[in-house]
Amino acid sequence: MSQNENVSKPYLRLKNISKTFPGVKALQNIDFDVRLGEVHALIGENGAGKSTLIKILAGVYKPDAGGILEVDGVEYPSLTTKESMHHGIIAIYQDFSLFPTLSVKENIAFSEQMDSKGWLMNWREVEKTARQALDNLGVKGDLNIRANMLSTAKQQLVAIARALVYDAKILIMDEPTSALSSGEVDALFQIVNKLRDQGMGIIFISHKLDELFRISDRMTVLRDGLKIATAPKSEMTRKKLISLMVGREVSDERMLGEGGSDVVLEVKNICKKGNFEDVSFTLKKGEILGITGLVGAGRTETIQALFGLNEPDSGEIWLEGKKISPKSPAEAEKLGIAFVPESRQTEGLILQQNVENNITLPILEKFANKLMRIDFKKRRTRAEELIKQLDVRPNYPHMETSKLSGGNQQKIVIAKWLATNPKILIVDEPTNGIDVGAKTEIHKLLRSLADQGMAVIMVSSELPEILAVSDRVLVMRQGRVSAIVDGADADQELLMSHSVQGGLHGHDKKGQEAHHE
Repeated sequence: MSQNENVSKPYLRLKNISKTFPGVKALQNIDFDVRLGEVHALIGENGAGKSTLIKILAGVYKPDAGGILEVDGVEYPSLTTKESMHHGIIAIYQDFSLFPTLSVKENIAFSEQMDSKGWLMNWREVEKTARQALDNLGVKGDLNIRANMLSTAKQQLVAIARALVYDAKILIMDEPTSALSSGEVDALFQIVNKLRDQGMGIIFISHKLDELFRISDRMTVLRDGLKIATAPKSEMTRKKLISLMVGREVSDERMLGEGGSDVVLEVKNICKKGNFEDVSFTLKKGEILGITGLVGAGRTETIQALFGLNEPDSGEIWLEGKKISPKSPAEAEKLGIAFVPESRQTEGLILQQNVENNITLPILEKFANKLMRIDFKKRRTRAEELIKQLDVRPNYPHMETSKLSGGNQQKIVIAKWLATNPKILIVDEPTNGIDVGAKTEIHKLLRSLADQGMAVIMVSSELPEILAVSDRVLVMRQGRVSAIVDGADADQELLMSHSVQGGLHGHDKKGQEAHHE
């Protein structure tokens, strides 16, 4: 039993906190508290106010007048970043905020040394401090390796170790598992539990509901800038939590389609040394082919090969009966293949550009006359059509893309590629980092596109997502096709079995040959 079971006085308390941006009330009269020795989950759809709240706690934003931040019994109208850190409130954001070219020890202890000792560095003390912080987490590693040479999971441990150096009392973890494998999540949760048992308060933000029920002690739900509920985990169910988050019932039913009979794409024995080997499958018009497997199974590398980003060493790719070998995304696009990458923020969008510019970027030449002058009216009309089709909210073509929620940003990436009128739409982790309500919207959108005749390949590490919309499921293991299973026959246990053990190679659940239908 964790320390939180002994109900203690909150170390951190927000009273009547609001935050207004021009034209937007991001938070309204929020009351929220965190105790030492608990994991308090902060939950809500994209745009609910979670990020604004944690930035107020971290001193990045100043709340509107009238609210109070109480830390260890002392009240403040607001905190600066320095005051927040002084009180042991440390935020670990999704990008970890590490210096990529500095070493592990420098990232962990450099700032603390400068704060306490001035500019004259005691490198022996830096190493000692960093080693002690990692030892406290039970982590071993090379202190001299550069941060950008580490895996995502190890970079996260460095960020946590840095928080310990600052004597963190409240640790804010923003989507800490979004890029981790299941094994890495297990390791992270062991550390979170250890920190909680040592008396640290942890604010845990995630869209992965299963993880929230696994790690949290209390849950607070935000919706549209309002606090909807705070309750112990024992009083929450998955269905109740989703209802509180979105304000409506969200169905978990499968959205399987009729599927098609016409083969659009045939992949024959493609190989790429170190990536994938002997991969074969077909894709039919009007179907969603889900591709899943553990991290490192070769899923992303395989679909990149179809889009000219990872040319195979051998094998063949046939599109509508013609052999193709795209060597660049531009070539793939001309062939009618569209690709929505896993990271919408770094690979899918230009965040500082507006919605219209992002959507029409791949098809600008269609709006140009012979003198290469853009017809802005036609461009705006096409952007507005796609905004309406995908229900992007708010529906402002001129709005800066960075200001939209993750779910609406994802719709814009999809809209951008739909603008090219593709025959095949490939989406890699289509709902990564977006909330349950927006996930359902994306799933409905993909299902609608397939029902209209588009061929869709969806890569996802989330088995519930694969099961929700896939007409067939291709499971990969160690760079090979482990199985191809009919969507109606699939369940999590079967897919995980194929992912881990290889299952019945090349066979579906009934033991019938599934590779060549």
